[in-house]
Amino acid sequence: MAGKSENMRTLDESRPLVVGSGSRGPISRFKNRSRQAYTAASQAPIARLGFVGDLMLGRGVDAVAGTKPPEAFWGDIGPLLWDADSVLGNLESAITDTKERWKRCRKSFRFQARPKVLDILRSGNIGGVCLANNHILDCEVTGLTDTLNHLDRAGIAHAGAGRNIREATHPALFRAGEVAVGMVALTNTMPEFAAGPETAGTHYVKIKDDRPTLDRLAHLQRNLRRDGAKVTVLSTHWGPNLRPWPPARYRRFARAVIDLGFDVVHGHSAHILQGVEFRGRGLILYDTGDCLDDYWVFPGIRTDRSAVFFVELGPKGVQRLNIVPTILTPARVRRAQGREARAIIRNILGMSPSLAAEPGLSATLDFSIAGPAADQARNAGAVP
Repeated sequence: MAGKSENMRTLDESRPLVVGSGSRGPISRFKNRSRQAYTAASQAPIARLGFVGDLMLGRGVDAVAGTKPPEAFWGDIGPLLWDADSVLGNLESAITDTKERWKRCRKSFRFQARPKVLDILRSGNIGGVCLANNHILDCEVTGLTDTLNHLDRAGIAHAGAGRNIREATHPALFRAGEVAVGMVALTNTMPEFAAGPETAGTHYVKIKDDRPTLDRLAHLQRNLRRDGAKVTVLSTHWGPNLRPWPPARYRRFARAVIDLGFDVVHGHSAHILQGVEFRGRGLILYDTGDCLDDYWVFPGIRTDRSAVFFVELGPKGVQRLNIVPTILTPARVRRAQGREARAIIRNILGMSPSLAAEPGLSATLDFSIAGPAADQARNAGAVP
């Protein structure tokens, strides 16, 4: 077959799924559209950010760090990560040489990575990390303090944990390309790790859309805008492992956060992907799964199937979402191909019943990709 049209009604597993918000109105089904359908309706983006899930750099990852080039851990998605202005993830292990371990309550897993893993983060264009999670104090306060110092020296922004509650709640403000990005990070996991007025720990928040909670987040968001942030992100490590769908209160909370003016809600914790949702000017990534780890695959649950989410933002908010399916192997991530890629795409679409939550916005999928599964993928993504 000589050449493939840009609007061919087929699915090419070697190209990413693209979801964009424009001005076509809500849709009742997903249609094939070429890339030109988006660019004509939107201004040039001011930033392109990548979002990944958990980065667990201890155990098997730490064991081979330094034995191969750091870019090898990122496989064939490495060049894609560098196409973004910056990539944000959840750092799921302390970076420290200490022998101390958390023993103040029962804990099944304690993750530690040595400072040599910083080269892995840098080689993946990781510019900002969430530290609000259930592993950042696995090596006690010394481990957290070492992590903060190592990240600062490496030039990697961080938020969500600190030497006291003031530091833990303080947002990160960093540059991605030509744009200042602000990140607030919080968690509702491991309350024993919560920071206090004089004690180190995480920014622990119960997931509620009540006025006091939202007012505190609104205050942080306004301060970021005042300090020059053109893009603001709430990174949240929330909920139990392996839950395929966020509960109703999480969805209410995420939508309220977007309504406060945040551009992106970046969720992680479940170790599996959840759905996505456009709301107003913003985007909710309910759970971005895992990205780099040494985890085993649970029986019947494909924790090795994940994705990288690239978000293009313009002066008026999120313009485009580009989803690249990935496969995780111990200490390495690669781009998903063939049946695996199609399965990941169908899974995300099946969990995203409303990609256009506001009148005047639309979500369209770019299937200008070649392969046998266009109709199946489109049916899997049909909005009821």
